[in-house]
Amino acid sequence: MRETLKKLRTNLYPIYGKGETEAIIKIIFHHLKGWNTVDMIMHEPEPLSSFIKGEVEKILNRLLNHEPIQYITGEARFHGMEFSVNPSVLIPRPETEELVDIITDTVGERPDLRVLDIGTGSGCIAIALARSLKFPQVSALDISPEALLTARLNAKRLKVKINFILADILSASLQKEFDIIVSNPPYIDESERKDMDDNVLLHEPHNALFVPDSNPLIFYKRITLLSQNALLPGGYLFFEINPRHASQLKEFIASVGFSEVEIIKDSFGKDRFIKVHKPCL
Repeated sequence: MRETLKKLRTNLYPIYGKGETEAIIKIIFHHLKGWNTVDMIMHEPEPLSSFIKGEVEKILNRLLNHEPIQYITGEARFHGMEFSVNPSVLIPRPETEELVDIITDTVGERPDLRVLDIGTGSGCIAIALARSLKFPQVSALDISPEALLTARLNAKRLKVKINFILADILSASLQKEFDIIVSNPPYIDESERKDMDDNVLLHEPHNALFVPDSNPLIFYKRITLLSQNALLPGGYLFFEINPRHASQLKEFIASVGFSEVEIIKDSFGKDRFIKVHKPCL
């Protein structure tokens, strides 16, 4: 075990740094052995079986090719739950957990809310809200059949009922009316590619990440316009956003008639979320 840990650290520290490497190591041994941090300490003096050493070697080789550990294990933790993930969906981020918390802090006491998650991917937002709100009716939309297959699997595993919709939000209409519309759409400018890590660029789905520099708010504008009619009086629209476009997006949302628009910072102090309230008539 000590020899294996040393090999992992020697190879991974130069690529991932100390903190991320240690987090990866914990994920590896939880995946292979079901161990937590205490278990790892207790078993460190003991030898590993040849099978486990072989599995660690396979994982190491994939990590050296910058493949995300979540795709290797097929799991990612989000809002206290384990989600199945694969290269058809983005790996859920901690910032998106904050978005779920903002929603539940805002409307958590209201029962029977009708909720729509646009661009659901793995289903992490929709499922977390289905588990956190009081008896909500949750729908989740995505353009990718493969992503919806993953989201359906996650909903089944986590025992929640979601209405999944296959559609392109840029051309689709919204027939129902909702109390909550939430979206974490593609928002990274094409020009930002050069600053991104290989584990994202080489493995995560680009259609869920990038927007053209010439029209970075394409999804937000479309969803905002649809929300004018699809959002019920007293309802809320929530976005996760690119901080570089926060002010521009707020101005657009206000320009189409939403008077209550708030930019909210994430835990790192970046303008990461927008909350829009549609007042009651």
